[in-house]
Amino acid sequence: MKQRLRACSIRVALQRWKAQVSPMSIELFCPAKINWLLAITGKRKDCYHEMVSLVAPLAYGDRLRLNRGTDKMGISLKILGAELTDGPNNLAWRATELFLKRFGLEGSIDIEIEKFIPIGAGLGGGSSDAVGALKGLAALFKVDDEIALLELAAELGSDCPLFLKGEPVLMRGRGEKLEPLDEDERRILDGTPIALFKPAFGISTLWAFKALAADISQYANPSAVERSLDGWRDGKLPLSDLMQNSFESVVGQKYPSIPLVMDRIRRETGCQCSLSGSGSACFAIGQADSFGQIREITRECWGESAFFQETTISDIGLTETPGISS
Repeated sequence: MKQRLRACSIRVALQRWKAQVSPMSIELFCPAKINWLLAITGKRKDCYHEMVSLVAPLAYGDRLRLNRGTDKMGISLKILGAELTDGPNNLAWRATELFLKRFGLEGSIDIEIEKFIPIGAGLGGGSSDAVGALKGLAALFKVDDEIALLELAAELGSDCPLFLKGEPVLMRGRGEKLEPLDEDERRILDGTPIALFKPAFGISTLWAFKALAADISQYANPSAVERSLDGWRDGKLPLSDLMQNSFESVVGQKYPSIPLVMDRIRRETGCQCSLSGSGSACFAIGQADSFGQIREITRECWGESAFFQETTISDIGLTETPGISS
């Protein structure tokens, strides 16, 4: 098997957004993500879990605005569209604190997040917003240190580093080791139609990992996972064969409606489905003209409060738009 890189350079992503920033403010798109493959292979001595995951950002997400003031000190955070903590426990706030401390900076930072990604869904909304804050601050303060940003992202959370790259990647370790896909592999994923759906309730990631650790037979076999990945990357297996998620069994035991809804979607639409992250969001791939039927199934099973969104896999990731100069 040919040698593959085990780490991603984020320099191209940094250069892409750095040129679009205004002096005092910036607006960023913070994408949701799906785990096309999420194989949890065991628990580490440091209490984190080893994983192998094929992760893809979507053309659907939150909006984050940063304003750098000059008349006061400190951080302020305003959240629109969701009931979330707007203080130091918020991950975007925490990212801002870590960034300022790391680079010895101070000043007034106003953060506004317009939420579209549902909470407790396994779609990476909080992590994406936090990385959006890191990238926006780097642009506002003219910081060009990709290694430091990667370290800060890893400190914030296991799935934060992937959002720095802004394209589909393989995650390994606890999520901090990023492996790029080659151009042909990215082309296969880019633009794939995706239907997102979830019940009104969310799922705690902490609970999901604890439930998985309580039954080690649920861990994925590392060798089998790598064989499947190699088979796809060598053109011997279709991408659809990689759709698996180690959390589906434990989640299905506690929340049986999730596998029941996915099974019905498979039967009635022919679409393939999987859990994203630890849930409760799921995603389906297939013909986009069948997505309306998926919406009807989820509403029938979970009621009008069920979340549904059509989107596509995006190879752009965190795409900044120009801010407003003061």
